Amino acid sequence: MKALLCSLVLTVQLLAAAEQPPNIVFILADDLGITDINAFATHFTGEAAEKLFYETPNLDKLAADGIPFSQSYANQLCSPTRAAILSGRIASTLGITTATPNTRTYYNQGMKVPEGCSPHDAFAHKDKISSPQAWINANSNTALDPALPTLPRVLSTHSSAFIGKWHLGGHGVAELQPAAHGFRELAFADVGGSQYFDWQSSWNRTKPFLKTMPGKFRIGMSGPPTGHDYLTDDLNARACAFIKEQAGLPEDSKPFLLYYCPFAVHTPIEAPEASIAHFAKKPQRGHLGHDNATYAAMLKHLDDSIGAIRKTLEETGLSENTILVFTSDNGGVEFTDPAATDNQPFKGGKACLYEGGIRVPTIIHWPEHFEGGTWCDSVIDATDFLPTLAELTGNRIPDKIDGRSAVSLLKAPTKAQPPRTLYWHYPFNVIVKHPDHGTPLTPHSAIRVGDHKLIWDWHGSLELYDIAKDPYEKNNLAKESPELTTQLHRQLKEWLKKNVAAPYFPKRNPEFGPDAPGQAFPFEDLR
Repeated sequence: MKALLCSLVLTVQLLAAAEQPPNIVFILADDLGITDINAFATHFTGEAAEKLFYETPNLDKLAADGIPFSQSYANQLCSPTRAAILSGRIASTLGITTATPNTRTYYNQGMKVPEGCSPHDAFAHKDKISSPQAWINANSNTALDPALPTLPRVLSTHSSAFIGKWHLGGHGVAELQPAAHGFRELAFADVGGSQYFDWQSSWNRTKPFLKTMPGKFRIGMSGPPTGHDYLTDDLNARACAFIKEQAGLPEDSKPFLLYYCPFAVHTPIEAPEASIAHFAKKPQRGHLGHDNATYAAMLKHLDDSIGAIRKTLEETGLSENTILVFTSDNGGVEFTDPAATDNQPFKGGKACLYEGGIRVPTIIHWPEHFEGGTWCDSVIDATDFLPTLAELTGNRIPDKIDGRSAVSLLKAPTKAQPPRTLYWHYPFNVIVKHPDHGTPLTPHSAIRVGDHKLIWDWHGSLELYDIAKDPYEKNNLAKESPELTTQLHRQLKEWLKKNVAAPYFPKRNPEFGPDAPGQAFPFEDLR
């Protein structure tokens, strides 16, 4: 009997070892606000779906079938979030503090790299702000180091492919593009935003933006034609074709990771005329501040692509053993004219450290493994995706990462979890207007410990919010809770000093005086 039991145990172990790890389709939308998906808008506002202007039936269904997260955090801009997802590390510890257009770096200027800097630091990035600023902008690294254990390397059990927006390659440094991290490149561009029509020539550009740039320049590749004139549709066709290709491989082939980063719904705000016309005449236009018909059309094409990917997974028989992750890189854009979207009831948007800028829609779906339609209200972060996917696929979680696996949440979404501590750092003056003061944003850093979040405006203010009770950040508790405010501010400063290198801090502007015009409140150096 003992021998029989041992044999049975061994058989079970061998079967478990032989089981194929799940495939992964990871979709990272660009600039998608948390209430841009109707399921999330309804969850936070109680508004019925038929009253909402946007149309997101496929994402709504994904939320109903999967696990939607109500407190999922990203960074205030795209490149830091993308770095955090791929590395499992808080982006500012890598020097990736913002997203830049094609700009000067030490590398592309052929300059000597100062101590503590990356060759790919943007050292002079700034917006055109007319009013004097108390701080001079910090550096920002424009490249993710391929030597790091990034997602394709960590998921060694998988073959990895990349489609879409990269924006982590130093603006065209050939050896820093997706392939350097272990991705098979299907079509990509190492830029912050792309036109949605006639984009191919810019993606296939061979001439460096800056004549001083050494080495090989490679900004992207548009891939073979798909027959689609609109970028979102084109990239979606590539994603579906890749899934079909994988379904046709021998059964003993590696499972796959498809990291699909559509440019939607990033500017420029462009969509097919027929799609725009549909939304222009909708009676719900303007509800929840959503009234940009072109943006609504862009979102509809993105939503259609989610439906097409899920349909392809089902038709190929891959659905049941494929984890589908959907999230956004930062909050929705409110600073365009006209505004792209509105993140209400949350405060602020892209570039802000208020909830509207960093709280994003996230859904994780794995049929027959996770209970569908159960909202998870626990805090998760962009750094958590790497350890979560590593655990789900049986790969080793790297040392020295900041994220933690969310597998326990996926198995029990409503179970209480230990409090999280999260950090953000944005050392830039930007033209985006502060939601309270209407003045250009100044450098900000933030910390969330448990339910409390402190925002440090480097111009000289501290804001404290109880996010559990006040998710829309209406009641600043800094004055009525001075001890907690001081404690969190001290903890934030200590973390920054220990984890963020000196070039990524703003520097005092010696020409700024206390009587400088355009200040929302008097300057005070709170370092």
